Amino acid sequence: MIVRQTKAILISSLSAHKESFKQIRKITGFSPVNINCYIQALKHHSASIAIHSNGSRDSNERLEYLGDSVLNTVVAELLFNKFPYKNEGFLTEMRSKIVSRESLNDLAIKIGLSTIVQYDKKLIGLHTKNSIFGNALEAFIGAIFLDGGFNLAKRFIIKKLITHIDLDRLQYTEKNFKGRLIEWSQKHNTPLEFDTFEDQSRKQRIFTVRVQVDGSIVGEAEHISKKKAEQLASEKACTALAIKV
Repeated sequence: MIVRQTKAILISSLSAHKESFKQIRKITGFSPVNINCYIQALKHHSASIAIHSNGSRDSNERLEYLGDSVLNTVVAELLFNKFPYKNEGFLTEMRSKIVSRESLNDLAIKIGLSTIVQYDKKLIGLHTKNSIFGNALEAFIGAIFLDGGFNLAKRFIIKKLITHIDLDRLQYTEKNFKGRLIEWSQKHNTPLEFDTFEDQSRKQRIFTVRVQVDGSIVGEAEHISKKKAEQLASEKACTALAIKV
């Protein structure tokens, strides 16, 4: 009796999300069992509703946390096996490049995930939209993990995501503008400061980072991610100072 009821609920759920089911199957290459996990993974906070008296919402944030852990584990193992003679620092830097918000956003667009993410387009700016897709991809991985287990999530990451990344080329790609800027300041014995300001008056908090070299502002940027704001501001500073990266 319980099995029949479960099957009936599953069929009803699939019927209600028929189009989503097709799109998810196209992206993943397999048929999802628990479609509701994926629907939640694709729902940004701005498109969610309150589901608990404590203010909790039916967004993808919890799944994002889970997917982030799974993604980092899979990528760490992949790099560990691919580069057997590289040290921990190299592997950490490579993993950071792969799982960066910019990288995940690009991957979400390439596999078509960005077209089915639910978010309030009236309230979301460019920087926020870019992070939404990357966050949704992590949540999507979390949904796959819940739906089919670690091995299915691992297969999706390797076959559908990593295939879009040239790992051999990536190891020679320098994207750590902040690190390069710090190296430059130490080499030239020049004072370097990163001033961070947080604005919580908007729908989502925004970080503004200003880079000062010897007391002068040489780079400034804002983003919902503090780390991303630092990198964007550092990139502008490197350009202004003609620092090669």
